[in-house]
Amino acid sequence: MATFLLERTAPLPPPEAWRRLTDWPRHGDVVPLTRVTVLTPAPTHEGTVFVARSGLGPLAFDDRMEVTVWQPPTDDAPGRCRLEKRGRVVRGWAEIEVRPGPGGRAHVVWREELRVRLLPPFLDGALERAARAVFGRAANRLLRGR
Repeated sequence: MATFLLERTAPLPPPEAWRRLTDWPRHGDVVPLTRVTVLTPAPTHEGTVFVARSGLGPLAFDDRMEVTVWQPPTDDAPGRCRLEKRGRVVRGWAEIEVRPGPGGRAHVVWREELRVRLLPPFLDGALERAARAVFGRAANRLLRGR
């Protein structure tokens, strides 16, 4: 199991940071070799299901996720989203929190726990480092809007 935490401060108001981070198909544009398909009707809500398909050809796998907490930010409260990973290969959860930060910026906290089926525990450290790098870069690109 790999667990990691990312924190970012973005020059965006919290609702805009939230919108960018929870645009699920856009994750496929910023995570290498990944395509995201939302399986439930918009807008996102508790119960929304989407699949991130990562890899090439026969080496690809599906990371099926369900939104189990959906609380967009308000003037009085931070936004919080929890995803449960329910694929055959990837299990675990991810939480994205967006709150007001210094100078009207958005402060983002992204926590994630990954379990990859058949991956031996001695590789958890490598998985954690790789996931932190990939998702850190993805969060940066989502927040920049590119």
